[in-house]
Amino acid sequence: MSKRLPVAALVLLALAGTAFTFGGWCVITVGDLPEYVTVGKPTEITFTIRQHGMTLMDNLQPVIAATSGASEVKVNATAKGSGRYSANLVVPKGGDWTVTINSGFMNNRSTLAPIPAIAAGATPPVIADRGKRLFIAKGCVTCHVHGEVTGSGSVSVGPNLTPKRYQAEFLARFLVDPSIARTPGVKEIMPKLELKPVEVAAISAFINGQTQALGARH
Repeated sequence: MSKRLPVAALVLLALAGTAFTFGGWCVITVGDLPEYVTVGKPTEITFTIRQHGMTLMDNLQPVIAATSGASEVKVNATAKGSGRYSANLVVPKGGDWTVTINSGFMNNRSTLAPIPAIAAGATPPVIADRGKRLFIAKGCVTCHVHGEVTGSGSVSVGPNLTPKRYQAEFLARFLVDPSIARTPGVKEIMPKLELKPVEVAAISAFINGQTQALGARH
C-alpha cells in the first residue's frame, strides 16, 4: 500500500527559489478545457500565461495551432487583460486534433492531449483520462514530472509526482488554494488556478493514481 503524505510535503519539495531567477520560461494554464470540438463551429479556448508560473504576462501575441494528420489550423489569440488570452478555434474535419498554444514569449508553448472533433449532432465522447488531460492543460506538466505524461517537468521546480500519494481531502483544498500549505522560508508558492470542483476532483484522482471517467461537457 502506498504511503499517503500530507500536502505540506509537496510544498516542501516544490518551487526551488533558484529556478525563479531565470527569465525564459512561463506556464500556460487553459481555462475551460474543451473535451471535444464540433466540426465547422468555433470553440473558444481561453488561457493565462504566467512568467515563472507566478506573474501574469500582458502584451504577448499567442498563436494556437491545431493539427490532425496533414491538416493544420492556426488562429491568433486576443488579449483579455491580466495575462488572459482567448481564441476561437474552428477545425474543418473530424478526428483527433493536437492543439498547441504558442505563448509568444520566447519559445514557450504547451501541447494539449489530443482533442476529438465530432460532427454536429453526434454523440459526445466519454473522456476516461480527464485528470491527465487537466494536468497538462492547467500547466502542472511544466513544473512537475509525472511518469504517465511524456515530457512533463520541463522546468525543475516542483517535485516528481509519479510515486506520490496525498491525503485526498487536503490535496483538494491545496489545489483550490495553494497558500494554505506555504512552506516557511520559501518565497514562491503555486498560483491559485481558480479550478472548478470537477477539475479539482479529476486532478486529485490522477495524482493519487485513481481512475475517474467523466462524460464530456461542452
